[in-house]
Amino acid sequence: MRVPSPNFAFLQQHDPQLVRLATVAEAYFKEDPITCLMKLRQLGELLAQLTAANVGLYTDPAEPQLDLLRRLSSNNLIPGNVEPLFHELRKAGNDATHNLTGDHRTALSNLKYARQLGIWFHRTFASDSQFKAGAFIPPPDPTEETVAVQQELEKLRLEAAQHLTEAELAKAKAQQEEELRQIAEELLKEAEAEVEKTSKRLQHLQATNVAQSPQRVEQAVKPAQDAETQIDLDERETRRLIDAQLRLAGWRVDSSSLTYSNGTRPQKSENLAIAEWPTTQGRADYVLFVGLQVVGVVEAKRQIKDVSAAVDQAKRYSRNYRIKGDEILLGNWGEYRVPFVFATNGREYLHQLQLQSGIWFCDVRKPDNLRRSLRGWYSPEGLKALLSQDVENAHEQLENEPFNYNIDLREYQIEAIQTLEAALAENRRNLLLAMATGTGKTKTSIVLVYRLLKSKRFRRVLFLVDRTALGEQTANAFKETRLESLQTFSDIFEIRELTDNQIDTDTKLNIATVQGFVKRLFYSGDETNIPTVDEYDCIIVDECHRGYVLDKELSENELTFRDFSDYISKYQRVLDYFDAVKIGLTATPALHTTQIFGDPVFTYSYREAVIEGWLIDHEPPIQIITELSETGMVWQPGENLEYFDPKTGKIDLVHAPDEVKLEIEQFNRRVITESFNRVVCEKLAEYLDPTLPEKTLIFCATDRHADLVVDLLKRALQTQYGSVDDEEVKKITGTADKPLELIRRYKNEASPKIAVTVDLLTTGIDVPAICNVVFLRRVNSRILYEQMLGRATRRCDEIGKTVFRVFDAVKLYEGISPVSSMKPVVVNPQISFSQLVDELSTVQNDQALPEIVDQLLAKFQQKRRHLSGDSKEQLETWAGMSITDMAKYLKRCSPREVVEWFGEKKVIAELLDRKDGGRQPLLISRHVDQVIRVERGYGKAEKPQDYLDSFCTFLNENINQVPALMVVVQRPRELTRSQLKEVKLLLDNAGYSEITLQTAWRETTNQDIAASIIGFIRQAALGDVLISYTERVDKAISKIIASRSWTEPQRKWLERIGKQLKLETIVDKVAFEQGQFKSMGGFNRINKTFDGELENILIEINQNIWEDVG
Repeated sequence: MRVPSPNFAFLQQHDPQLVRLATVAEAYFKEDPITCLMKLRQLGELLAQLTAANVGLYTDPAEPQLDLLRRLSSNNLIPGNVEPLFHELRKAGNDATHNLTGDHRTALSNLKYARQLGIWFHRTFASDSQFKAGAFIPPPDPTEETVAVQQELEKLRLEAAQHLTEAELAKAKAQQEEELRQIAEELLKEAEAEVEKTSKRLQHLQATNVAQSPQRVEQAVKPAQDAETQIDLDERETRRLIDAQLRLAGWRVDSSSLTYSNGTRPQKSENLAIAEWPTTQGRADYVLFVGLQVVGVVEAKRQIKDVSAAVDQAKRYSRNYRIKGDEILLGNWGEYRVPFVFATNGREYLHQLQLQSGIWFCDVRKPDNLRRSLRGWYSPEGLKALLSQDVENAHEQLENEPFNYNIDLREYQIEAIQTLEAALAENRRNLLLAMATGTGKTKTSIVLVYRLLKSKRFRRVLFLVDRTALGEQTANAFKETRLESLQTFSDIFEIRELTDNQIDTDTKLNIATVQGFVKRLFYSGDETNIPTVDEYDCIIVDECHRGYVLDKELSENELTFRDFSDYISKYQRVLDYFDAVKIGLTATPALHTTQIFGDPVFTYSYREAVIEGWLIDHEPPIQIITELSETGMVWQPGENLEYFDPKTGKIDLVHAPDEVKLEIEQFNRRVITESFNRVVCEKLAEYLDPTLPEKTLIFCATDRHADLVVDLLKRALQTQYGSVDDEEVKKITGTADKPLELIRRYKNEASPKIAVTVDLLTTGIDVPAICNVVFLRRVNSRILYEQMLGRATRRCDEIGKTVFRVFDAVKLYEGISPVSSMKPVVVNPQISFSQLVDELSTVQNDQALPEIVDQLLAKFQQKRRHLSGDSKEQLETWAGMSITDMAKYLKRCSPREVVEWFGEKKVIAELLDRKDGGRQPLLISRHVDQVIRVERGYGKAEKPQDYLDSFCTFLNENINQVPALMVVVQRPRELTRSQLKEVKLLLDNAGYSEITLQTAWRETTNQDIAASIIGFIRQAALGDVLISYTERVDKAISKIIASRSWTEPQRKWLERIGKQLKLETIVDKVAFEQGQFKSMGGFNRINKTFDGELENILIEINQNIWEDVG
């Protein structure tokens, strides 16, 4: 094909169709700009498809461009301003196609956008990061030119002339016009005829890269970002992008027509961005008017220019603004006359280029207001709201606002609110509040939000949660809490809840999920429905610690996200999108939490809460030791191994190739062990009397494990107590029938007494009556563990709750407690007050005193809630103060002062030791059966330093540093041979060789080392079920066979593929050109049997192999 256009010739090496489409677009520019825009849309679609295929992400030619661009953006492949340029081609092309609209101005801009995208694509995928395309050669003059287009074309010709001699330019122009006239129709027909060939080339490119797609994506991200930084749009085209951005925010704008020189002036009831507005020190690129009020000045730079420094130029225009007509200046702020200044180069915000991207903004009304970057433009309403806000007056009001609300706040809650308000007064914009589970974060946040809205410190608050159940609970708390004059929060301020996205000016609080806002901001089909950056000026994130990925794969609520990193990335993008103060609430700060919100401005720990009597202490755990949990499960060589397939319901028998031993960590994940669960449930039944008001929460490994425990526990309770109501023990997981209703029943009604769950009740759900927490699963995350334990820390005085009990059947507590902040304060619950006082009087080491004093005060807080009658009177008489005052006094005392006080009043310890009828758990005689012993673990036993534990530690320390390990943990279906080698090399260098790992933990029936390594890593990192690779393949093949109707030849080929997978582990196109497959015709022959869908079928099989089987 002859290439008439010098603007796009460099794309020939990538795909000839790119050059054809671009040339056709240029050919039609003169007489038919609408067709030009249509072809440019097709060019943009093909560039996006080629981008995807180059990294193995291409799926279907019918995939909508919007969906494809979202996927590419999600993988960081179209960074910064690349994505907006793609969208400009898409939207202008859609208008041309569906509405037959388009002009030469738009067509010329889109030709330049398309060329910049082509240059970006070439620099990214041609390994030519410094490629120079030369000046843009303008297309022939349109038949009906506007003055602006004529000027633009002439400017382009002058720029081109700098790169070509006059003779070369004349020759190029003549050649271009002549050839365009001759071959326009020919090229159009040729381009249409090439569609099918292009599709095949895309499929081939995809097939070449799909096996190493994660690696290809990773390799392309940096070149794509580097190439993006070199996108060089001239000022006019940059202005057109800025125009579009301002228009979406609600401004009427057109930098080519709505200019000062064209006579455009501010008008009442109009929100105008007028271009080229003169000041005494030059023309401002835009001045923003809300009606006649002058509210903002904008400095626009070319894309290659720094943005942050351009704020100074906008400030100069603000200082030198002079009234030209009817416009109104709202005041003088020192030397500034316009309150808000902006600078931009049209480039979307890139974290890697903070100073060269985004929209930089400064409120010049106060000297200490620092400039900052925004993700979008303020709306006219947002700037009006900002103008009406009096921050100093709000903080003065907060300082004077008493806490005499209808809701009783504790001292630490008031201190938390005051600390946050003081930090806000210091202009801090990222704040973290850390309060132990059960200390009233929700109540604290309700009062905090009420005070901030009442004082008008903020005008609208977004309250983000990560789970629907937590959002419903939060909404109910806001609606039910009475604050002043017996009015609830919702009586005073308008609330929008989870399902209501319609925000109006009266809305003061919006409760929503992170997932919902990710969809609203980044996956909306209609960009006009995307909120502006000023819709909220305060965001409060509840349970902001979220992220215990080391324990589980992504939940159903997180299917919007590829992996944990993607979740955190989008979670932070939601927070960063709004120009708002961010306040995080958490009980368990994680590293990513402090990276977003900073270190806590206020912390109230579990230990403090127990000592002060606000939370319940837990006894050292009751460890149920069985023969199997002590010695593990062992199959000798040649012994039968039974495998149960949950999908088919069949049991398979195989022979152990070598000794196979499973430890307690694998129980109920890797192996179904009914006997272990039965004896544990029988022992639990001795402690859990369903007639008592206390509630129990049991954590299981999987949903199937939860079903088993529910059944066994009901039977054990029936045996122990003669009968049990079927509704007393309930599974509450995501798969249960109406889980939210079950949660409400568990919290508010007498039944069920015992909830059996996996993850649904780990965080954010408050049930004060929980007195027993049972661990039948291992977890690898401190955060998740503390959240689980935190379900039982709340007081419940009405049922006489003084402590809660932890039952540990999987040696969890002793393994994780060394890094936990929730160790029991009273290590020995049987120790008496008199014994503690004696210890205080004999201890000589001042460093040991605080621990004993903490135990004494925590034990006193437990005891004082149950003192009444004569006991209470005697104690107050000997103390010389009320019980409440005694608690406050002891809290204020130093350890030595506590020693002296109790030394003078030893009779108080004796009074506190008296039994006064306080309720104790009912203990029934034990069934020993296969239970070896039941013992207390006091948190001091060292975790066995065996080989697998050190392996687990190594993985946890390196999992985020080694991409191949992340693939194994998060996307094993995408693992490539090269990545597998990388993992093996890493482990060998660290001392975890193949042989040693096999010795430490034998595989069952699978001889494939790849599966072994994958299984070891996922078991250690995620607690994943460890099953043989053979079984995984059988399940995958069974699933795909059952998924649709197959011909008999197709079915036989699927079975052959399954057998080959068991032999090779990783089967790709190369495998079909070897061995038996090659002798049967190879890939092409087999592909025809599957109607050309073999590659997609292989992808589906691989996905099935590694889907969660838990």
